[in-house]
Amino acid sequence: MITQPSDLENLTILGKESKPSKKLEAFPNRSPERYYRVTLETSEFTCVCPMTGQPDFATIQVAYVSDQKIVESKSFKLYLWSYREEGAFHEHVINKMLDDLVEAMDPHWIKVTGIFNPRGGIGIKVEAEHIKTLAAKQAVA
Repeated sequence: MITQPSDLENLTILGKESKPSKKLEAFPNRSPERYYRVTLETSEFTCVCPMTGQPDFATIQVAYVSDQKIVESKSFKLYLWSYREEGAFHEHVINKMLDDLVEAMDPHWIKVTGIFNPRGGIGIKVEAEHIKTLAAKQAVA
């Protein structure tokens, strides 16, 4: 089924002024009977070290199998932007993103990966996963 006007009813960010926001919006999944993978990726994520205030740069990858809802990509972009001046350890950021995305969508399966650029010679990769329906994860593996 194609996008319906009712799919837009709860979207308040798309088509509006852009500014950082922790609000993640979602729209209905029109193919909930099918397990299919959605992947969002950006290499432009930034946050800052909570101790030094130095910038940290990362590639963020989100892969999921939706259930009834799909995250709206502009709200996700603004969500990521909201971390730009926030001090946080890499592990905390990725787990918070996972929690927020699960709350917004309640997906069958989701994995959030942060690949942080080396600082002090050490790169960090953090992966956090939530599984509601193991069959969904297995179907897209």
